[in-house]
Amino acid sequence: MARSVWKGPFVDGFLLKKADKARSGGRSEVIKMWSRRSTILPQFVGLTFGVHNGNKHIPVLVSEDMVGHKFGEFSPTRTYHGHSSDKKARRG
Repeated sequence: MARSVWKGPFVDGFLLKKADKARSGGRSEVIKMWSRRSTILPQFVGLTFGVHNGNKHIPVLVSEDMVGHKFGEFSPTRTYHGHSSDKKARRG
């Protein structure tokens, strides 16, 4: 179920502070964050965020197409290595 429109998008407060600081600094550094639940705002376009996937920080460069989505959508938590091969079927 989606969030109510009158509430507005959810963004952790510390994330806004870090983004403003990075914008004013002018340097393109990776902003490490653990808040996968935060919504991507237009102010974040052009910044690189290191979104934690439970193991490491995945760098995500925010573009205009990502606005309105959650950060967690761009940092997968599970790695799929494929199905194991069936050795009996190959041998026979």
